Amino acid sequence: MNKKTIVALFIAILFPLMGYWMVKYFSKDAVHMPRHYFYDSVVVKQERGKTFNDTIWHRVKNIHFTNQLGNTVSLEDLHGKIIVVDFFFTHCPTICPGMARSMKKLQKSFEQNPEIVQFVSVSIDPEHDSVDQLRKFANKLDINHDTWWFVTGDKKQIYDFALQEMKASVADSNVDTAFIHTENFFLLDSNRVVRGWYNGFDTTAQARLVADIPTIMLEKDKKSPSILREFIPYLPVIFIGIGITIFAITLLNKKRKNNANTYF
Repeated sequence: MNKKTIVALFIAILFPLMGYWMVKYFSKDAVHMPRHYFYDSVVVKQERGKTFNDTIWHRVKNIHFTNQLGNTVSLEDLHGKIIVVDFFFTHCPTICPGMARSMKKLQKSFEQNPEIVQFVSVSIDPEHDSVDQLRKFANKLDINHDTWWFVTGDKKQIYDFALQEMKASVADSNVDTAFIHTENFFLLDSNRVVRGWYNGFDTTAQARLVADIPTIMLEKDKKSPSILREFIPYLPVIFIGIGITIFAITLLNKKRKNNANTYF
């Protein structure tokens, strides 16, 4: 085997390996998933002979409401949907109208894909926010009632939901636990895990929320990972095989060319 052949073989093997490591390096952080915020516990698991810790993230409990159409609804009804939640009251003279306008822009961003996300505005003053009052408030905004619920319910359950499940006082340290009034939108993934909160008056935060919603939709369930993951350990061998094949084809073509030149 002459020097040129050795160099060609080296290149044929090196380039695929370099391609593999470059793809692996530059793609590992290509998609930045919104983080998980609250966990309930950490358990020790064993899989394929290996021991590892697995975090059990806090899953928001189901809760029943009555929406602006008088229907009983719950989070369980939103199978597989991303959920955006905020807290408001209809006679609010300060931040609520602005929050509602921001939420309407969010709804409009996904009007072509209504199956992706559900918007839920929870009244923190259920004693005054009747179904009729909620419907009037919603109608003024001219919204899609199917993908945006204005809901009321039992006050204690709502406040427990806001403080214990959504962790509103953690997201906003200035929130009054006696009357929850926050400028934040809360993002829940399809498993009802809190993935972030976003200021309803910050256009940069709103743009990030719009981007985070479809990003979370792409997230794979760890219990059913992509079949392509099984091939990752074998990628170097596959790339080397491709390199050797290219090298063999190159040698074969060169041999054929030499034979043709000899014949003529």
